[in-house]
Amino acid sequence: MDEVRLMNRIDTKYCTDAATLLELLDDAARRGYRVLEVEGLRLSPYNSMYYDTDALRMFLDHHNRRLVRQKVRTRVYVSSGQTFLEIKRKNNHGRTRKKRIEIPSDEFADFRRDTAADRFLTEKSGYLADELKPRMETLFDRITLVNAARTERLTIDTGLRFVNHDTGLSGGLGPAVIIELKQDGRAESEMKRILLDHRIKPIRVSKYCIGTTLTNPSVKSGRFKPKLRLIEKVIHQKIEIHPAI
Repeated sequence: MDEVRLMNRIDTKYCTDAATLLELLDDAARRGYRVLEVEGLRLSPYNSMYYDTDALRMFLDHHNRRLVRQKVRTRVYVSSGQTFLEIKRKNNHGRTRKKRIEIPSDEFADFRRDTAADRFLTEKSGYLADELKPRMETLFDRITLVNAARTERLTIDTGLRFVNHDTGLSGGLGPAVIIELKQDGRAESEMKRILLDHRIKPIRVSKYCIGTTLTNPSVKSGRFKPKLRLIEKVIHQKIEIHPAI
């Protein structure tokens, strides 16, 4: 995995359902893709917390189609307990660069009093810790595939759930599967051909933005609501929200 970290990359996202995913995995195995296994598990639980300003500037930058934008999150790899503060920046050429620093696991829900994390945040994002608050928690299970040439990585996220720390609402995407193909942008992709074979089309979607749109009725989200309708069409059911437990 160290050979395919792809911290500076081109990302392409796709959406499908659980039944089609099984067919996709069969094809990927036949064509030489390998699956990441961690302590005997091929399905790894992840938990992320997205931070934003009071005005939700990072959400609105994405909504308003600002080409240069960023997201700030903490992420815990539940199986290992490793926890990171991560800064994801997208440039005006569509490339995503991710920087991260490991933090103590008890800072997942609030890293802002950690001096080293605060300094890292300011250096890599330009934000001050006091400008940000935890806004949206996302939980999902991930399968990771790597091609034999180690030029691309495919992450497959299932069981997506959202908890909004502003509104107290929660929701999930049911049987929807969000797939992300990560490449350095130069290599040919066998996976793109596999996805096309299964009629799985690209979709520009952000977990943070979709989760916020779903669980915050008052936020400006007209650009993202058609994405939710498209996901509902793929999974043949309506996405619902509930009070967070």
